[in-house]
Amino acid sequence: MNKIPLAIETENITRYFKDVKAVNGISLKIETGGVYGILGPNGAGKTTLIRMLATLLNPTSGSGKVMGYDIVTEKETIRRLVSLTGQFASVDEDLTGLENLLLLAKLLGYSGKNAKKRALELLSGFGLTDAAKRQVKTYSGGMRRRLDIAASIVVRPALIFLDEPTTGLDPRSRNQVWDIIRSLVADGTTVLLTTQYLDEADQLAGKIAVIDHGKVIAEGTPSQLKASVGSNVLRLHINDASEVEKAHHIIAHNMNLDVQTNSDPYLLTIQTENVSAATSLITEITSAGIEISRFSLGQPSLDEVFLALTGKSVEEENVD
Repeated sequence: MNKIPLAIETENITRYFKDVKAVNGISLKIETGGVYGILGPNGAGKTTLIRMLATLLNPTSGSGKVMGYDIVTEKETIRRLVSLTGQFASVDEDLTGLENLLLLAKLLGYSGKNAKKRALELLSGFGLTDAAKRQVKTYSGGMRRRLDIAASIVVRPALIFLDEPTTGLDPRSRNQVWDIIRSLVADGTTVLLTTQYLDEADQLAGKIAVIDHGKVIAEGTPSQLKASVGSNVLRLHINDASEVEKAHHIIAHNMNLDVQTNSDPYLLTIQTENVSAATSLITEITSAGIEISRFSLGQPSLDEVFLALTGKSVEEENVD
């Protein structure tokens, strides 16, 4: 029996731009089927990695294969098997949605009748039938992104690279794109998704590689990544912002526990051993006269995982 090749395999792949190590020794083995997430802040190396895997950029060193083919010596074969949707829509804004898909279908070998059939099928599937004859320049950001993904699967690819497909979209449009990604997987396409949104990776990806400064710093399922930093995370919302620093001091110095601050100035996150330890901590805080507006104990979020791994939240990394 022939062994099914991995969707993606890289070994110590690097890409340097002068003195900048955009990708710095990444090794991955990604199986076919499902969504594999590449999670990291802006500048982490996600897009550079995607461009190498899509054969748009040669690696400085190391090696990579896509669907069993070498990304340097077998580029044309790979390009027949994959599609890429970048962070910004690449369709022609002066054409209508229908015209864009018709043009692509004909360029990709569909006959006139079949080209129109495929274009209409995609417009319907992506919720764009009513806008089919409107110029793309009149579309919302979410509509453009859906059209862009539709354009990338005129010929259904074995593997699709989605590079931050929901960047800049409102929550409703993001959910629509998520549904599209799920339908691609249901139809048998493997998806490599890069994102800086932790909830997106959590919702869609069966497995995630966390990348920071060009390196993979963690890899696993969402549950595995959360378990790697502990299973009991206590989240305290302090009622008065002026008391947050006092609470932080009590937890860090009196109780000798690590405390993580967040983008929410009222929230403190603490890793605890068990329910009993969490109860003792809450008692200690309230005994000091600090009012807690609410608290919760549970698994860490992916945001808290990233914070534990790097010492910074994704938002802080993006600002930097």
